[in-house]
Amino acid sequence: MHNANLVWITPDAESLIGKIARVSNPANEDNPEVVKLLKYLIKHKHWSPFEMASMCVEINTTRAISPQILRHRSFSFQEFSQRYAEATTVEIPRLRRQDTKNRQNSIDDLSHEQRAFFEHKTEQLFRESQDLYREMIANGIAKECSRAVLPLNTSTRLYMSGTIRSWLHYCDLRSWHGTQWEHTQIALEVMNILKEQLPTIADAMWPNESQGTV
Repeated sequence: MHNANLVWITPDAESLIGKIARVSNPANEDNPEVVKLLKYLIKHKHWSPFEMASMCVEINTTRAISPQILRHRSFSFQEFSQRYAEATTVEIPRLRRQDTKNRQNSIDDLSHEQRAFFEHKTEQLFRESQDLYREMIANGIAKECSRAVLPLNTSTRLYMSGTIRSWLHYCDLRSWHGTQWEHTQIALEVMNILKEQLPTIADAMWPNESQGTV
């Protein structure tokens, strides 16, 4: 459910960023060698050239996670609207124990019995809410009203577009400890896209994660 897929990226983005970074050195602006330059820019946090290239990603997640994503205000978004289209899928959450020492963290150590009990209860509740939602729609209740009975874990899809600088910051912030597990999975998939599309930049940003996917 929680995944990211590349839609579009600036063609030959690393070369473009390198060229633009040399704007004050016209004689060397078209130098195809950009590896050392890109690593230098990242090491010394010269971020403005990375704003000259962009990427758009399709994200599949739930309404529980999408508000966290939408908080990244340097991006542009287009999200599936429950006002115009019927919501069809609800995901049973991956249940975890609350970390009592860190409100931002949860711990994946529930017993099999406890997990099974609450997953069953959740499934029952979700089924009832979906049945009510469909009944309301069938009886002419507006989608914008009917959606109020849907669980927060109803699926959603959105497009997220931003500069490479914004994507690097997003991955740095959301792919590590302290982010909700489901959101972390999305950030790690975005990081893998960046590794595939922008290998020099990704290697400079995350040298310890450069081998293979994460």
